[in-house]
Amino acid sequence: MKLLERLSSAVYTGDMDMAAELTENAIKEGISASDILENGLVSAMQEIGDKYKKGEIFVPEMLIAARAMNKALSILEPEMVKVGVESKGTFIIGAVKGDLHDIGKNLVGIMFKGAGFKVIDLGTDVSLERFVHAAKEHNPDIIGISSLLTTTMSYMKTIIDGLRSEGIPAKVIVGGAPVNKEFAISINADGYAENAAEAADLGRTLMGM
Repeated sequence: MKLLERLSSAVYTGDMDMAAELTENAIKEGISASDILENGLVSAMQEIGDKYKKGEIFVPEMLIAARAMNKALSILEPEMVKVGVESKGTFIIGAVKGDLHDIGKNLVGIMFKGAGFKVIDLGTDVSLERFVHAAKEHNPDIIGISSLLTTTMSYMKTIIDGLRSEGIPAKVIVGGAPVNKEFAISINADGYAENAAEAADLGRTLMGM
């Protein structure tokens, strides 16, 4: 099995130590950072996303694979910076003000990383002001807003309206347990995803990938 295929398999199965070792070996062998990213890490996370959407794996398996990918990515990122590997886009994500739930949000961020995006995670309990500040600082292509409570989901509209009034051009996507497509349309979001894998697919679509 080729080195990058082994790396992809290690990420897919969540073997963090092996993923790290194989990433280091790929760098030593002179394989380009972009090739390692695309054919070692992104390919694995796309497969994870596809199987999740089909109900063949569940959140625990996604989290284990994500941990392995993050370990490999921490080794690869300095090489990516060194050679100037361009990201597919910049993605900002945060859970709305008043909402402290982060598992779903974290998975979305990981899937976007796995799709080749630069991800800025603002964490939980994020106000409109913080979203606006981060958007002006990082100039994102897409902003993701998460809510897991019916009591906080209405704040999504406040954020979207605020971003628009500030002239932020980024596409805004929303998700979370109480959110659905109809609600997303009603608050003028640019898209809605039911889960992390669908969110990454939506991101690719919005970027024309």
